[in-house]
Amino acid sequence: MTVTETTGSPLVTRGLTKRFRGGQVAVDAVDLEVPAGSVFGFLGPNGSGKTTTIRMVLGLIAPTSGEVELLGQPMPKAQLQVLPRVGALVEGPAFYPFWSGVANLLRFDAADRTADPRTRKVRAGEALERVGLSNAAGKKVRAYSLGMKQRLAIAVALMQRRDLLVLDEPTNGLDPQGTREVRNLIRELADDGTTIFTSTHLLAEVEQVCTHAAVMSRGRLIRQSSMAELRSELRPRLVVRTPDVTKAAETLKSLGVTDLRTVGETVEGDAGELPIDKFAAGLVAADVRIHGFGLERPSLEEAFVALTGEGFDVAE
Repeated sequence: MTVTETTGSPLVTRGLTKRFRGGQVAVDAVDLEVPAGSVFGFLGPNGSGKTTTIRMVLGLIAPTSGEVELLGQPMPKAQLQVLPRVGALVEGPAFYPFWSGVANLLRFDAADRTADPRTRKVRAGEALERVGLSNAAGKKVRAYSLGMKQRLAIAVALMQRRDLLVLDEPTNGLDPQGTREVRNLIRELADDGTTIFTSTHLLAEVEQVCTHAAVMSRGRLIRQSSMAELRSELRPRLVVRTPDVTKAAETLKSLGVTDLRTVGETVEGDAGELPIDKFAAGLVAADVRIHGFGLERPSLEEAFVALTGEGFDVAE
């Protein structure tokens, strides 16, 4: 079975807004466009509006205003036609706790009117194997750890081949090994032609898996672009390590370095397009003792913090 061909972007929002009672704006006029075949990271600190956006995209809650288009069709008008082609994991898994993992999979698949009952058991076994739960298939879900429940939820989304897979914090509760397995699974699905839209507050997820990213902060979309484009905009900074920080900063400023910052015995700044040997020679001429000198490219963490003014979790 091949992924159904779609035209344009599989996920588009225009002016998507959600206000709750009391006037609280959770999502404020978000315009998203997810390229076909991409692994799209929806990044932001906890509470930035990511999950509310996803719930509106999938028709789980109604937007206050704005539009959603899934796989080329308007939502929620076309949800009966569109949602069977979309796999989703939103706000953590929910299962029948006294049923086994495989029994839960079979029940969810039976509720899908597009699923072929003749291949149900085979597909359940394959889905459990892909998420590493074959040995726990017969265990009751109430005995599953949070990480195992997370894997089982992904298995539900994998019971059928999907055009679009929407994953809300897919590595939540997983140990480092489980996290790596889910990342590899996401890459495999993308290689097979499935577009992946995954929300996270972990920069490692975006850096290691995603081809594109959007950054949310306080309900607003701050930035969206390809990862290649974002990395190309991270201009390297001149970094000088010296015990003579005051003299070094004054000298670099006189030589044209801008946006100077001093931390401990380190001075850094934007050298623009000027050759760095000019700065080395100027520092030596000013009798600045140099313990370290060179250009360093900012990390993605620094780029995202600069965009939002908020910290991100960089842990695995």
